[in-house]
Amino acid sequence: MSDFGTKIKPTEIRLKREEKALEVDFADGRSFHYPAEFLRVESPSAEVQGHSPSQKTLVAGRKHVGIIDLEPVGNYAIRIKFDDLHDTGLFTWDLLYEYGLEQDERWQNYLTALKESGLSRDPEKAPRL
Repeated sequence: MSDFGTKIKPTEIRLKREEKALEVDFADGRSFHYPAEFLRVESPSAEVQGHSPSQKTLVAGRKHVGIIDLEPVGNYAIRIKFDDLHDTGLFTWDLLYEYGLEQDERWQNYLTALKESGLSRDPEKAPRL
């Protein structure tokens, strides 16, 4: 069975529904804690990422988003079903590892982009689409 180029694999995945977070331990000993909001706004789906970096959509109003379920996809990824019903992104092990390493920088970039766009993490202040 192919791992689709996966470089590193998780040893444990924990869904923390009450905390609205996902925790992943990797084979190299690193562990990452991902808030659901972070994973939602960085979803690898075409809906969020577009088909090139210039097409990335800034997702606002997801401060309280949670995770309903995780679905394994082969031996290389999981599909996360969020409680706003978004579930089209495949989070590969390599991507989750990258997100763990870059989480602080990505989060700061997201917060800056929201501010510059006049948008909010708060769903009551986010524009309706």
